[in-house]
Parts: sequence; C-alpha cells; structure tokens
Amino acid sequence: MPPVSRRAYPVEPLLETLRDVLGERLSTAPAVREHHSRGETSLPPALPDAVAFPESTEEVQAVVRACAAAGAPVIPFGAGTSLEGHVAAVAGGICVDLTRMNRVLRVSAEDLDATVEAGVTHRQLNRHLRPRGLFFSVDPGADATLGGMAATRASGTTAVRYGTMRENVLGLTVVLADGRVVRTGTRARKSAAGYDLTRLFVGSEGTLGVITEVTVRLHGLPEAVSAATCAFETIGGAVETVIATVQLGIPVARLELLDEVQMAACNRYAGLALPAAPTLFFEFHGTARSVAEQAEAVQELALARGGRDFRWATGAEERAQLWKARHDAYWAALALRPGCRALTTDVCVPISRLAECIVETKRDLAACPVPVALVGHAGDGNFHLLFLLDPNDPEEVAAVHRLHERMVLRALALGGTCTGEHGVGLGKLPYMAPEHGEALAVMRALKRALDPHDLMNPGKLLPEGS
Repeated sequence: MPPVSRRAYPVEPLLETLRDVLGERLSTAPAVREHHSRGETSLPPALPDAVAFPESTEEVQAVVRACAAAGAPVIPFGAGTSLEGHVAAVAGGICVDLTRMNRVLRVSAEDLDATVEAGVTHRQLNRHLRPRGLFFSVDPGADATLGGMAATRASGTTAVRYGTMRENVLGLTVVLADGRVVRTGTRARKSAAGYDLTRLFVGSEGTLGVITEVTVRLHGLPEAVSAATCAFETIGGAVETVIATVQLGIPVARLELLDEVQMAACNRYAGLALPAAPTLFFEFHGTARSVAEQAEAVQELALARGGRDFRWATGAEERAQLWKARHDAYWAALALRPGCRALTTDVCVPISRLAECIVETKRDLAACPVPVALVGHAGDGNFHLLFLLDPNDPEEVAAVHRLHERMVLRALALGGTCTGEHGVGLGKLPYMAPEHGEALAVMRALKRALDPHDLMNPGKLLPEGS
C-alpha cells in the first residue's frame, strides 16, 4: 500500500477560523500535537497540524464545516487507547479531541438505555449508573470513550454474554464530512424503517463522520457475581474447556484466556501468586443459585481437560483485584521488556476452530526473537498477541510482522477475521482485500458517497485503490 501523503491546504487561514470558534481550545503546541499523533501502538506517529477541543455537537459541526471548506482532513480522537494507528494524522489536518464532551445526557432505568456525549468513558458511565442498580456492559479494559468504542466497534471481556458495541449501541449523533448532523436509530428495541445507519457508523473508525453522542443499552446489576481462575497443563486443554462451555450454552459473563507468558507478567506486575501456566479467568452473573450451578458445570468441564488449581474469588474486593490484573495485562506485558513498544494484534475465528488456531499460532511463536504474550476473549473466539519489540531494530520488526501475517492468514483460512475488536486503522489494511473481496468496492462506494473528498480520517480502514 503506498503511503498517504500530507494534504496541501491553507493551514493558517483555517486556524484563524477555528480560533474564532474555539478560542484557546485550539492548540498548535508541539506537545499537544505529539500526544494526539498516535494511540497505544508501535506504528509510526503522524502529527496533526492542530488539535481542536470542542464542547458540543454544534462546535464539532463548526469545526468540520471549516475543515470541509479548506479541504483539511479531520481526525476524531477519544482516549487515545486504540491499537492500530487510528488517530495518526497521516495526511495532516485537524485532530478533533472529544474528551471535553463528557456529559451523561439521559438515563432511563425503565427502558434500560442512556444517551451520553462521545467523550464519556465506560468507567465514568458505570460510576454514574451504579447507584441506580444498572451497568453498561462493554468493557475493553482500557478506560476508552464511548465515541471511540462505537467508532472501532469495540468489545471486551463481557462480550461472550452481553455482546459488543454492535449489539449495545441503539443510536448515534454524527457530524458528516460536509457538516450536516444526522441522528440514527431510535430508542425502540427494533425497527424495520430504512437502512440501518447506526450499524454503518459503528465500526467506521471516523472515516464517515464524527460521532458526538451515543445511545446505549443498559443492564441491571446481577444479584450474585462469582469469579474464578483455573490453570491448565496445556493451552489446548484450556481452549477445549472454552469450546465445551460455549457449546453447552453455559451463560458465563466473562471467559478469558492468558498463556503462561502473560500469567508470569501479571503475577509480577499485580503481585499475584497464580500458576505461570495457561489460565482461564471466569465470571458468572445471575441469582445465587444459577451462579453456583454455572460454576459447578464449568469446573467439571475444566477438570476433565487438564484443569487444576481452581481458585474462587467471591468477594467484591478480591474479584476487583483479579480483573484489574486481567485488564492491566497490556502494561504487565510491557514490563517484561522495559523500553520496548508493543505490536498488539488480534484475530477472531469460529469457536470450533479456536483450539486449532491458537495451538498452531503458539507453535509459530517458538521461533519469535522477542517476548510475546497471548491473551484472549476466548469465549467468543477472539485472542490477542502482544509482541514486545524494539521498533528501531529492523530485524525484530521484520520477524514480528512475518509471524503476525501468518496468524492473520491462518485466521482467515479458518473462516475468521483479521481483527475481532481492535479495528483496521493502518495496521490491518493489507488484510482487508483477502477478507472482504468484492465487498471492499461496496465499502469504497459508501465512503465516496458520504465523504467524496476523503477528508474524514483519510488513509484508515480502506486500502488505497480498493
């Protein structure tokens, strides 16, 4: 794929126009631009020409209209936790940081839904909901914004039971490339009226518009919660337990897999004393009786497949410590090689092919010249690799990219996808054509219809020439 070149446009006149709208909330400071040039990725950064900090949909609309008139790219930015280069300003332009749009606008306990501005984070929303006995289920680990989570079709540890952002977003407010504001979806739980524009924008990665408000599905807090860990003799036995659990319809709320490398890292980073072996993390939600029944059934499945050292965490503090260790897995892995960067990638396959994909991938990793950890939302067939590399060492980078490509092509051959939840951004562009074939031309046609001048986060999601 040829590199995307920076756009030529009248920068200074545009900045003057944007200062009239935002005042000091438009920044050209080098440190601010650098912070907004990359997410949590080993991919090269690319600086925007300025960073805008709007506080309302109307201000986003004004920024986008000014950029459209000047021919300047627009790059939406949330918490900066993306992993595939989504926020790099590869064509220059204006980064639109939505973190000041952080109000919870409405909560309906009766209808189990809420509307928030795009800069609200999932943890912020759940702190707001907890006194009402409600929670928002999608938990990607990092404290990402709801707008960013919708834009990347994020998932997380609870997707096996509650679904991804695709299932949990009911409607959106979006500023289009020409500055029009559209509102998609309704609060009704189903509709047969027109194209499903909500699903079009969920996962569009800022390439079709800037998401400014999100209406999401909520759930009641469960009566009882129990968590457990179980170490395994082999990673194959752990994955077979996952497959059996899912195929038997046991409604686990979380079902996570960490390999021996990741477990050793988590033990050291979080002060745990769990076995440094392939390990499953479970969580069960429901009534006290149903939770006990689910846990007993899963324990039997695990013991029959080489599971050992089953440990329970029933107290809230103990569970929180356990899941914090899981959510800190990225930082724990980085600590294995101080000063490195992580190439963090994921694939997703049909659950019946998960064992094959993971076992063959682990076999490949035996030849990896850098530390690499495996962690996955195994309950829905999704797993991640964290390669800890020196981005300035071309031999390391080349070796890691070869292994990464083998992993992705294996997943595609097994009927899977090149990314289960990280999104495409820049990092997965080479695999869009092998995965989608002729459907890629349809995506390009939609992009041209909504953004004919390719101003919305150019260079992402769709490879050049598709």
